[in-house]
Amino acid sequence: MKKYLAVPFLIIPLLVQSQDSSRARRKSRNDIVYDTVIKKDIIDVLKQTFTFRTKKLPQRGKKKVYYSLIPIASNIPGGGRALVTSTNAAFYMGPRSTTRLSNVSFSPSFSFSGRFSFSFHSNLWLEGNNRNITGDLRFIINPQYTWGLGNGVPEEEKQLVGNNYFRLYQTFMKVIKPGLLGGLGYHLDWHSGIRIRNNDTLQLADFVKYPYGTEPGAHSVSSGLSLNLLRDSRQNSINPLSGYYANAVLRFNPGFLGSNDTWQSLYVDFRKYIPYSEKKHNVLALWAYYWTVLGGNTPYLDLPSIGWDPSNRSGRGIDQNRYRGKGLLNLEAEYRRDITENGLLGYTVFVNMNTVTRPNQYWFTNFHPAAGVGFRIKFNKRSNTNIALDYAISQHSKIFYINLGEAF
Repeated sequence: MKKYLAVPFLIIPLLVQSQDSSRARRKSRNDIVYDTVIKKDIIDVLKQTFTFRTKKLPQRGKKKVYYSLIPIASNIPGGGRALVTSTNAAFYMGPRSTTRLSNVSFSPSFSFSGRFSFSFHSNLWLEGNNRNITGDLRFIINPQYTWGLGNGVPEEEKQLVGNNYFRLYQTFMKVIKPGLLGGLGYHLDWHSGIRIRNNDTLQLADFVKYPYGTEPGAHSVSSGLSLNLLRDSRQNSINPLSGYYANAVLRFNPGFLGSNDTWQSLYVDFRKYIPYSEKKHNVLALWAYYWTVLGGNTPYLDLPSIGWDPSNRSGRGIDQNRYRGKGLLNLEAEYRRDITENGLLGYTVFVNMNTVTRPNQYWFTNFHPAAGVGFRIKFNKRSNTNIALDYAISQHSKIFYINLGEAF
């Protein structure tokens, strides 16, 4: 069989229009031109439309917390619609000139099809960016469709798998040399009540032809430690304007920490943000990650799968779980641009494609592409948080998304 290799990112046409000569400008002492157009967000619009008084946010010294919150009915990972409340708080844990923006997010959701999700994420940068602490806590009552391994079965043969999922990830990193952080992490994935829900006569192990973590009604536990390396030059991870991000996670899941089986995995993530204007949000964002298991008996639901990256944002236009294997390569590109000069409205155009390994092999399948467009509304100009509305299509799906913040 022929082994497929990574291919270059698809090229997105960049149509850059000329700037309005009436834009307000001023020059500094060094004759550097700065944009002085006042930025606007949806809160400003509401203040202008309705007359009401607002209280200043609590302050601790000179530190402020910038909140963003939207209660929405939206598509959720794995299929179906749900009521989702997404809350994001962004703040600085040191001087802005030397400390990156930290953020925490809380996103509970409920669907009438029986799916409940509770998630809490944190990304904290201590003063001077000398330490980074990340956390990921989730509990999900999680009925989701599965298509098996590799390219999967045809759409009409997919099966609904029920399971209850608990995740606890915590990583601590510190500077080991200028620009490079390293550290340790703990990772726990616990799946219980695993079974096919829409077919009482079919067992999951028989359907996916994979014996680990597929026993009917059983549970799978993966508990392990990780070695982490990180380079991150982005000032704001919610909506990066420039810079790059590189992260590598080598995870070990030994039996003595509670894992059902001993196995290892590697996750490598790289993102690059290329700005095309200093006066307007006009950025090309590139994202690539490779995720693979290196040995051992990995439970089926812990195998690399599209849409199960750490932020669950990859593969827009493709159903979560649609492609699963022992290895996964995902490539994405997105062009982001403001529509209005004050930054209130914007748009995006994006493409992505992924390939996974064939069943029980390390040979890759063909690439699975998707593409879409998005509309942006500035919710909080101080943290640069957008309400992101995206519509994406692929060979098997057409999906509409609403989120706080960019996909990557």
